[in-house]
Amino acid sequence: MIQRIQSVFLLLLALAMLSLLALPLWHKIDPLTGQELTLTAFGYVSKGVNLPANPGPVWLIGTLAAASAALAVYEIFQFRHRLRQLLLGTVNLLLITATLGAEFLFYTKGEQLLNIKLEGQIMIAFYLPTLALVLNLLANRFIRRDEQLVRSADRLR
Repeated sequence: MIQRIQSVFLLLLALAMLSLLALPLWHKIDPLTGQELTLTAFGYVSKGVNLPANPGPVWLIGTLAAASAALAVYEIFQFRHRLRQLLLGTVNLLLITATLGAEFLFYTKGEQLLNIKLEGQIMIAFYLPTLALVLNLLANRFIRRDEQLVRSADRLR
């Protein structure tokens, strides 16, 4: 049921996490050497920089974001089972938090790969999991409110 407010919040959450997959998270340019390094959800994109053979599982950011978006879409269609929706919302909270942690981990690794003295630019996609976290909390709040409303109506019967 897409007309419920929590469904709208969950849809916006899914869109935020999916747009994280397409947008760059962080970018750094060394003006002296012309080297560039960009962090995306699936890896580092470098221009003139020799990256180490294994910079780590950067693809983890994209995988967690995609799983969170898929879970939010699935949660929308569980509107008849509000307790299951709350459980899925809690699992999604953990996925979004893990996405934030992975972003921060690979952002700090990227800072060390190219001229430590210069600061990189954090792009707008870096903040999308924070928006998704707020939207998830709002959706869970309204799901809980629906559950309380249904329980109070059952008591009146």
